[in-house]
Amino acid sequence: MIERRYTLTDAILRSMSVKLDSETRSRLDQLAQSCRRILHRMLREAVAQYVEREEKREVFRQDTPKAWEEYRTTGLPVTAGEADAWLAQLADGDDIEPPECHI
Repeated sequence: MIERRYTLTDAILRSMSVKLDSETRSRLDQLAQSCRRILHRMLREAVAQYVEREEKREVFRQDTPKAWEEYRTTGLPVTAGEADAWLAQLADGDDIEPPECHI
């Protein structure tokens, strides 16, 4: 495991408090202990991953009406299988272009 060293930019981070029920807090404490990780670092990573995932979902939500309008304009479809395969790759973290539309 690589130990992260704090830098000057870490010093300007602002703290934030989150209220958790006792069961969730206990589970987090146990997880941190079993993984031999500092709870604070685990929470920062979890929040960063959540924000990244939700930002990608928002981009997808914003692209959906554009895709529908393009289909209505061109009439060119993508099969459900092609769309599913493309979405699966996006979910796996592969940032790939959408499949080509068919005539």
